[in-house]
Amino acid sequence: MAALSPWPIVRRGATDHPVPSLQYLLRARGQTITVDGDFGPRTENAVRTFQTQRHLTVDGVVGPQTWGALIITVRRGSQGDAVRAVQEEFQFRNLSGDPSKGPQIDGIFGPVTERFVRDFQQAIKADVPSMAVDGIVGPMTWQALISGMLSF
Repeated sequence: MAALSPWPIVRRGATDHPVPSLQYLLRARGQTITVDGDFGPRTENAVRTFQTQRHLTVDGVVGPQTWGALIITVRRGSQGDAVRAVQEEFQFRNLSGDPSKGPQIDGIFGPVTERFVRDFQQAIKADVPSMAVDGIVGPMTWQALISGMLSF
């Protein structure tokens, strides 16, 4: 029986996955930031501001405590940047090269996004039996997504 992969440690200089999801989550938490996949000085400042607001260690590094404070539970009917982060995760896993094969990054948690979430949860549940297959992106599903599980 496997466990969830650990939260990644992401810091200045990081590019690509999971930086866009981090940037969407920072936006969902009120930070004004561009989602460009580059953890540069603006992203680091947004992380530090968020860490200060949440009384976390202010180091500009996104580890388990910061991820845990950043995530927002989303489900069908949710809208906004936290949903865009979920959709970004599925586009990251879309190896077809065709963006239409995954959910569109539109910030609307509709039936297509829910289907991707449920399929992902079902696949994780094969190795991590405690994973609920409920279509809701809560702490366990976020951790599996952000840590890159089922990525090739």
